[in-house]
Order: sequence, then C-alpha cells, then structure tokens
Amino acid sequence: MSQSIDQIMRLAPVIPVIVIDRVEDAVPMAEALVAGGLTVLEVTLRTPAALDAITAMKSVKGAVVGAGTVLDPAMLAGAIHAGAEFIVSPGLTENLGNAAVASGIPFLPGTANAGDIMRGMDLGLDRFKFFPAATSGGIPALKALAGPFGQARFCPTGGISLATAPDWLALEAVLCVGGSWVVPSGPLDPTRIETLAREAAALSRH
Repeated sequence: MSQSIDQIMRLAPVIPVIVIDRVEDAVPMAEALVAGGLTVLEVTLRTPAALDAITAMKSVKGAVVGAGTVLDPAMLAGAIHAGAEFIVSPGLTENLGNAAVASGIPFLPGTANAGDIMRGMDLGLDRFKFFPAATSGGIPALKALAGPFGQARFCPTGGISLATAPDWLALEAVLCVGGSWVVPSGPLDPTRIETLAREAAALSRH
C-alpha cells in the first residue's frame, strides 16, 4: 500500500464522513472537498451507491478515498474491490481485524474502551477510531484511555462539530477527527462543501 494509516491520518485535520445516495454526486463532492483542503475521504457503506461512489471519487486528483462502516470480511472485500485505499470500521471483531490485517490495507478500527484497544494491539494495530466519541465519555474518556496506551493514536468520530473539533485536536493522542458536518445532508451544494472543507482544513492540531 502506498500510504500507512498513520500517514493518511496526518494528511488533514478532519476526515469527512460521507453518506452518499447518488453516484452522480460523488465526483463533484470529492472535488469540492479536495479543493477545500480535505483530501482524505471516508465513504460510509450505508447506502447502495457507496461502492460505486468510492470508485468514482478515486478519479479525483489528490483524493485519498476509503470505506467506512465496514462490518465484516465480505464488506471489506467489496470495499477493496471498489478501490478503497483505507478501511474504517465502527468497532473491532477478530474476524474483521484478521481479514483487514491479512489484506494489507490501511485499517482504522473503531474502539470505545481499553479492551477494544488491547484487541487491536494484539493484531499489531496502534491507530484507532474513537467511536462514538461524544457519547463514549468525550474528551475526558479519551484522555484516560490514551494514558495506558502511549503509542496509540486516535481519530475521534461521532458527535464532533467545527466548534468542538479544536478541543479534540488539541490532545496529543489525536491525529485527526472524523466529521459529517463537512458534507451536509440534502441536495449537493459543492460551493457550500468547499467552504466547510476550507474551515475544517484550517483547524490546527496540537
């Protein structure tokens, strides 16, 4: 693989979490995000259009396109086949973890507690999504979790906004945050998305 998950997480302070319903929106949406400075795009596998959208977005220069909401090895295989460059899951199971590690694709598994992180470390992983961030105890919880796992780094996702993102990004253990606010639901508005992406890309990290 061309980039490690660590390198991907460091490309931009915010990874847009994208739920896409229309494949025809994929390219203009990706172009707007990249133009605004957000180059790492997580397309969640929650809609029928998602896999085709990943394939389409890969044609946009500068975009690093991954698949989110990957739940099992079959979804992992489908995402890789569609051209996903990294994989994000809401949680971590042995089945999915083993399959992802074996595939060699950069993998960001979801964790919410110490047991999740230890399961990931057993697989040789030390880069994690903290999910759902706001309802899993927020910043105090992640600070407490990061303590015993000094080498672990996180991408908190879930309930984070432009207003709260700087507080998360100030933590040493946080490399980036995931955010759905950058791609508002409703009809595609590339100008609005580019503006939101520019604001998010300008956020500073610790």
